[in-house]
Amino acid sequence: MIASVRGTVTATGPDQAVIEVGGVGLAVHCAPGTLAELRVGQVARLATSLIVREDSLTLYGFADDDAKSLFELLQTASGVGPRLAQAVLAVHTPDAVRKAIANADTAALTRVPGIGKKGAERLVLELRDRIGPVPIGADGVTGVTRGSWPDQVRQALVGLGWTAGQADQAVAAVAETIEGETPPVPVLLKQAIRLLGRTR
Repeated sequence: MIASVRGTVTATGPDQAVIEVGGVGLAVHCAPGTLAELRVGQVARLATSLIVREDSLTLYGFADDDAKSLFELLQTASGVGPRLAQAVLAVHTPDAVRKAIANADTAALTRVPGIGKKGAERLVLELRDRIGPVPIGADGVTGVTRGSWPDQVRQALVGLGWTAGQADQAVAAVAETIEGETPPVPVLLKQAIRLLGRTR
């Protein structure tokens, strides 16, 4: 079991980073908020969870051990695999997830792509008694990083190698496309990356 990795960030992409540890580059799947904090050439530590399948070994990375523990707990619910568990933590902070489950806030849970009403109800039913203490004042809608979605997307784009100016232009372009409820940050980030890909 690889519980954590510490090494130099050699590359970042839309959904993963490469961390060089002892001369070996490990591909670590991360949520956008975690990737936004990584800088190529700098040393980083990520809490990790290794998912073993018959045909693959996949390493998922998190900013701290709390997020990793919740990632592993979410997968004990029926119908929740690693990708969906990571999607939950891409949209909500660990504290916000605990609050949503403890309070049976299915509306907050269904903001996660891939979770419908029945899936949200199942998460509440199966995890409510195991979710742990819920901090007072946890915000049910707070994203993985501080600040509004434009700040989060901007940070992630700069972390992926675009200039601040390019990031600002992409954020402005994405903002113009939003009608009604704001989509989750990962969706907005992918949209921004697609827009920037056309200008490269």
